Amino acid sequence: MGRTAIGSVPDNLRSLRIGGVEIPPGESAQLELPVVMLPSRTPLTLPVAVRHGARPGPRLWLSASIHGDEANGIEIVRRVLARVEPARLAGALIALPIVNVFGFLAGSRYLPDRRDLNRSFPGSPQGSLAARLAHLIMREIVANCTHGIDLHTGSNRRENLPQIRAVLEDDATRRLAEAFGAPVVVNARTRDGSLREAATRRGRTVLVYEAGETLRFSPEAIRIGVAGVLRAMRAIGMGSFGAPRPARPPLRVDRSRWIRARRSGVARLEVRLGARVRKGQPLGDICDGFGARVARITASVSGIVIGINNNPLVHQGDALVHVGEAARPTAESTDIKGGRQRSG
Repeated sequence: MGRTAIGSVPDNLRSLRIGGVEIPPGESAQLELPVVMLPSRTPLTLPVAVRHGARPGPRLWLSASIHGDEANGIEIVRRVLARVEPARLAGALIALPIVNVFGFLAGSRYLPDRRDLNRSFPGSPQGSLAARLAHLIMREIVANCTHGIDLHTGSNRRENLPQIRAVLEDDATRRLAEAFGAPVVVNARTRDGSLREAATRRGRTVLVYEAGETLRFSPEAIRIGVAGVLRAMRAIGMGSFGAPRPARPPLRVDRSRWIRARRSGVARLEVRLGARVRKGQPLGDICDGFGARVARITASVSGIVIGINNNPLVHQGDALVHVGEAARPTAESTDIKGGRQRSG
């Protein structure tokens, strides 16, 4: 199947059946797709919520917690579902609030065999546990949709500025990314084995939303995510559900670079998410246990801070500050909200 236009609906996606259950137009459903039997003989299922619109239109999936310790997307899905009524909806919204149930229960990024589910797509019905779960999602969810938004946070004690990652050379994808209205849009190639890569190969238009950090809710990241999903739905013709217009157009980032620790020690950053930085600008210090500076952290490029490592204990080579290179720095190093960056 080829790529679809931003709001088009292929003829083979007019009926809606998931897991053998038919969901009629104008109705909602909550399903449990069987995944595996646990060693305790307890069945484990994949929860799916469906809003099937009264009118035909595009079909959008929302997936959250593919990495089990990434919680923001769960709350984004809950709030979006609370706003969307089938009677006012064109097309369908298919939501997976907790994709990696194993990792969610354990507070872990991974599956029980330490596999990363988001490197296991499109999967296989006879493969590993990760491959089987990936195959189930492709068969029951992606095959039923025209568009997708995969919700993530930073990993490994890293925090991300709310941002969309997408292949911006594709016109439909770029327009959807801009409609989402996150502060930053990053032109990012797909990663082998990811849900975005596998679904894109099947002609779906897919965005990845990255915001906040693991194992906690970030109110700002959630607020921006909910508004962005609703704006994206409006942009592809699914209906209007009251999302406000973004304060300003998103900044486009075409390249990014992690600034890494030159020495091991205790990092004291003097920069925050969203700050604009200049090449050569001091961003903080790496100190020993008594507070004596052993290395200065400086920006190797100019741009905007889109990610930060919140772990103060660092080893030489650790990623500390993620800078998007496309944003033009200002003389005062103001952040994207107009406030000055903090000092140490």
